[in-house]
Amino acid sequence: MTGDIVQAAKFIGAGLAMIGAMGGGIGVGMSVQGAMEGMARNPDTYGNLLTNMILGIAFSEAIAIYCLVVSFLLLLVV
Repeated sequence: MTGDIVQAAKFIGAGLAMIGAMGGGIGVGMSVQGAMEGMARNPDTYGNLLTNMILGIAFSEAIAIYCLVVSFLLLLVV
């Protein structure tokens, strides 16, 4: 009985750890939206906006990858 409770707690913890991945998805969406709006208003800034957008996407995705690693650690190690 106790092993089942521990197993359930591991699954719940891993699921809660992945909630942070939503932040990465929202961040990527907002970054792309802002860059597209900026490029539509002023096409001359395409190169600068694209570079900054890709950098922002990389930082946002890093948060999602950290959440995935924590989730795997909770499932496989604990």
